[in-house]
Amino acid sequence: MLTAISFIFVFGMIVFAHELGHFTTAKLSGVKVLEFALGMGPSILKKQGKETLYSLRLFPIGGYVKMEGEDEASEDPRSFSSKKRLPRLIILAAGAIMNFILAYVLLVIIMFGMGAPSNSIGAIIEGYPAEMSGLQADDKFVSINNVEIKNWDQVIESINGSEGQTLTIVVLRDGQEMTFDIVPQAREGGGYQVGIQTKFVKQIDLAFINAGKQFGTFFTDIFRFFSQIGSGKVEGEVVGPVGLVSIIGEASKTGIMNLLFLAAYISINLGIVNLLPFPALDGGRIIFVLIEMIKGKPINREKEGYVHLVGFAILMALMVFLVFKDIQRL
Repeated sequence: MLTAISFIFVFGMIVFAHELGHFTTAKLSGVKVLEFALGMGPSILKKQGKETLYSLRLFPIGGYVKMEGEDEASEDPRSFSSKKRLPRLIILAAGAIMNFILAYVLLVIIMFGMGAPSNSIGAIIEGYPAEMSGLQADDKFVSINNVEIKNWDQVIESINGSEGQTLTIVVLRDGQEMTFDIVPQAREGGGYQVGIQTKFVKQIDLAFINAGKQFGTFFTDIFRFFSQIGSGKVEGEVVGPVGLVSIIGEASKTGIMNLLFLAAYISINLGIVNLLPFPALDGGRIIFVLIEMIKGKPINREKEGYVHLVGFAILMALMVFLVFKDIQRL
């Protein structure tokens, strides 16, 4: 039950953000939105608005915003196809952009909740050089060997780079500077240690900074994966919906922070994948608008719709294949 709820929560949040991006920019651009749907398959709940049908569908995978004239010819002045090219590009890209925004917000929440490492000592480990020297918890590093210390990374680098030589450490304790001489001891597996742990602090500015760093790591991970596909040396396995249910279920058992962390990762991946230049995906539709800009005249909507229909069929076939592979692994 926890797995099912977690999956619906994660995918519901990601899909809602994606479709909300399309929906909001379409409305702001004056496009007639026929339906805003969460999920796929038959509808289980629906409400007709002034012009838009809002529906919740049976299978909690995917969703869509159906706009007038998106895949078919339309004479309606509020149709998607009647709008200028720039608004159409914005509408098509807005889903992925919302996925990126959602991921960043989730990472900020996570980073703030976890706290960030400071340049103060959180704990002293018994039996190590730090304890022997007289360092205490809450001591704040001022300098090591006359080099100013501004963050915990500098503390670790100074200790590891000591090569076992004496370090002259200046800390701030109760408003007064105190000096200690410490000889780091070798760590099993390489490096040096003195037996201290950082003090984690909750600062919103650090949360924004660290969230940005983690976002960048996630963002580049998927391009590294694409390069591995190109070279034929893929590390790990590609999973489908069933595999994702299992992964999300495992993450939910370890706490809400890990679940949100996974949600941020999936949201970024979904945003990037949707921008790929493949028919039926937002990226494929963007390509058609760019071709139209280059040609300087509209593309036949019926033909474009047919191309997207073929692309959708290929994506569904790939989905079925991945589900089959997931079941085999189980």
